[in-house]
Amino acid sequence: MNKECEQLTDRHNSRAYIRELALQVAEIAASKENAAIQQRWRDVNALRKPDRAPVWCRPVGAWDEILPGTDLKCADSWLRGLEIHFRRILIKHDIGDDSPVMPWFPVPAVFDKTPPNVWGVDIAHHDSGVAGGAWAYDPPLKSEADFDKLRLPTFTYNPAKTQAHLERVHDIVGDILPVKLVCDAPLTATLGIIAADLRGLTPMMLDMAANPAWMHRLMGYLRDAVLGVMAQVAATGLLTPNNDGPMICSDPLNETCAAGSAIGYRQMWVMANSQEFDPVSPRMWREFCLEYQRPIIEQFGLSAYGCCENLTRKIEGVLSLSNLRIFVCSAWTNLEKVQEAVGQNYVIMWRQKAGDVVFPDDIKTLRRDLERGARQLQGFYYQIVLRELQTLSGHPQRLHEWTRIAKEMAAKYS
Repeated sequence: MNKECEQLTDRHNSRAYIRELALQVAEIAASKENAAIQQRWRDVNALRKPDRAPVWCRPVGAWDEILPGTDLKCADSWLRGLEIHFRRILIKHDIGDDSPVMPWFPVPAVFDKTPPNVWGVDIAHHDSGVAGGAWAYDPPLKSEADFDKLRLPTFTYNPAKTQAHLERVHDIVGDILPVKLVCDAPLTATLGIIAADLRGLTPMMLDMAANPAWMHRLMGYLRDAVLGVMAQVAATGLLTPNNDGPMICSDPLNETCAAGSAIGYRQMWVMANSQEFDPVSPRMWREFCLEYQRPIIEQFGLSAYGCCENLTRKIEGVLSLSNLRIFVCSAWTNLEKVQEAVGQNYVIMWRQKAGDVVFPDDIKTLRRDLERGARQLQGFYYQIVLRELQTLSGHPQRLHEWTRIAKEMAAKYS
């Protein structure tokens, strides 16, 4: 291992290194380039014509290849977390996509959970034992009697732990990047994720047909749990706007609240999807998924809906959400049908198929597909987004290449 990659074992050296990284991030945050990136997102999400469509990629599992643990320098686990945070920002800046960088360091509010496992039952998965391999559900709700084990969760703000976290970060980088307390909705509106964890994906599919009362009971419980916790967190007055990150970076939402009053969900975005319900018919999807999500989603100012599922036959249902702004069109959703339905009234998040990006040995197909899609989307409000990457498949420069071509095509057909 060369000196550049040796761990910094001395705490003083580690702190100096973290501060050096923070200075680089602060410089990016203050740049004209970053201001242009934020304006690009704000324009498209406000249904204004941007200079070009914003382009963004999310490495997810591929981070282990881009920034492996052996490349990290800080030996202290907490400082290592800061190192990862800052180095990922710098890596994304080098990739060159439209990642907005904020001139502060976010520290989430800490909440104690009762029950500690949130739901009253423990979530478990069967692991394949292979690094990066598959896993299978091991659901705790195996019979109707198990439903009685579920509990409605309570989230209680812990000011002491929160303040300790704020002070610890401030002590290292607060004079470079002001530390900012942030607080978002604590549980997801994507109810299918936890429903599958609790019941199992195959039993869920069977329940909708054979035991619909069970499925309604489960989805009703999840809706009530999320709404209850949302109310608990809102009552603290700690909620903060979440319109500064990629995809949902936007103008402030619903600024009509009285001066000095606390931020509410009407000043925030929510993102939701229905991937676990992908093979379900539009009617059953609405009955067992969307109508349980609706009272959660529609509390927010604006929403984005969809992920990797095929929403081609569910477009009408998605558009029924009163606060929808972004329709997420996956690689499996018919883009032309989405365009016909949304017109100029919504933003299309045009999602790329990760396998088609990372596996080819050359970039000819990337250029062909990106040009074809950007040409088709010309005149619409849209984003180009690549997510769910689990590997770069031996192509370490692929995100740089994809980003460069996507930005070129977005500009060409702006």
